Amino acid sequence: MKTTVYIPDTLMEEARKIADQEKTTIKALIEEGLRLTIDSRKYKSKFRLRKASFKGRGLLPDVAGASWEKIRDLSYGGRGG
Repeated sequence: MKTTVYIPDTLMEEARKIADQEKTTIKALIEEGLRLTIDSRKYKSKFRLRKASFKGRGLLPDVAGASWEKIRDLSYGGRGG
């Protein structure tokens, strides 16, 4: 398929230099760039938080209904916070 794409002069100049150095064509560089971009986006998986819970039965009875402030104070144990 033929198509027309605007490429800034500075980018095209860099591409020509690379094409000359690598003995290839601008077309080949564009195809390679598109393939790399498409592949990197196609196989990008969504972030999934790993399960990091501990086995147990929940909070201890003395903090089960406590406010966050109380739980925080107990966890710092008088060391600031």
